[in-house]
Amino acid sequence: MKRVAIYGGSFNPIHNGHTALAEAVCRAGVVDEVWFMVSPLNPLKQEESNKILLAEIRLKLARMAVEGTPQLAVSDFETKLPVPSYTITTLTELKNTYPDCIFSLLVGQDNWERFDRWYQSDVIKANHDIIVYGRNESEETRPEGENSNTVSQSDKFQKSLVTLYKKDGTEFRLSDYFSFSLFDISSTQIREALKSHQLPFVAKWLKPAVFRYVLENGLYSA
Repeated sequence: MKRVAIYGGSFNPIHNGHTALAEAVCRAGVVDEVWFMVSPLNPLKQEESNKILLAEIRLKLARMAVEGTPQLAVSDFETKLPVPSYTITTLTELKNTYPDCIFSLLVGQDNWERFDRWYQSDVIKANHDIIVYGRNESEETRPEGENSNTVSQSDKFQKSLVTLYKKDGTEFRLSDYFSFSLFDISSTQIREALKSHQLPFVAKWLKPAVFRYVLENGLYSA
């Protein structure tokens, strides 16, 4: 059975933080693949619908972003389901369509904190593992045996907290054993940077092909 994490979202646009997190989850061995599930419209963000690009364009950008990374894939599965889309519907239909796959969810801490508002969240928790990437914590690295008082500021780094909540009710903090870098960036920041023509900042966070397509087609510039 193939283990697949569904990473749902608007991806408006997809950025390097999204893809780096997905790759790290695969490296940790929790799943075999991560599928980016581009949503036509988040039921909890309907008031923002006028700010979201057409799903077809966001899908195109996402496919550009994962090209050459075998463990990452982009799915248009949810765009073919009735709108508004609900995660429980997506998971149920995925299970029926791909019986040889075991599906889990990959969600951010913000969504996890309001997960009880999701439609049939209790059913999701009972039937699927959920991987939650959270806020950063400060870590200190030092050579073995070195006194903590000698740790310099430059030896400190930040990482993302990632926890696996299994459907049997147990929890496993993956970030205690695997490294998950913190990417302090959001799609909103990228859109705002494009509007203000901060192109070096945008180029840092988008794959080159995505960056070129966004510029050539004037996306998010209005």
